[in-house]
Amino acid sequence: MGEEFYCILKLVSGEEILSLIIVDENEGDPIVVLQNPVTIKTFYNHQGAHLKVKPWIEMSSDDFFMIKLDKIITMTETKDERLIEIYNSYISDDSNVDHHSETGQVKLSNKMGYISSVEDARKKLEKLFKGIKES
Repeated sequence: MGEEFYCILKLVSGEEILSLIIVDENEGDPIVVLQNPVTIKTFYNHQGAHLKVKPWIEMSSDDFFMIKLDKIITMTETKDERLIEIYNSYISDDSNVDHHSETGQVKLSNKMGYISSVEDARKKLEKLFKGIKES
C-alpha cells in the first residue's frame, strides 16, 4: 500500500469525489481505496457561496470503498487546507448520523434539550431589557 493523501477524483460517471485515499498496487492491477468519500457542491445566492457536503454513497454504513483505475478519469492531490478542514469537520461531526430509530422516532442525544426553561429565559430577558446587571 502507498501513502494516504487527500484527493479529488473525477469518475467516468461524471461524479467528483473528495476523499482520503490510498493506492494499492494489487499485483499490477492498482486499486484506489477511498476512506469516507464525499461529494461537495457549491451553491451561490445573495449571501455568497455555500458548500453542500454529503456522503458519496448515502445508504451505506461502510467507511471504505474500492475503485479500479479504469473507472477514474483523473485524480489530483489537494493541499487546500480549507477544503481539507471542511472534509475532516464533516467526517468527525456526528450530526450527519441518522438519529431516527426503526420506528421513525427521533433518538435522544446529548446535543438535544433546552438551554434554560421559559421562565428563566423570560427573567433574563426582562433584566436585560431593564438594564439590570446579573450577579
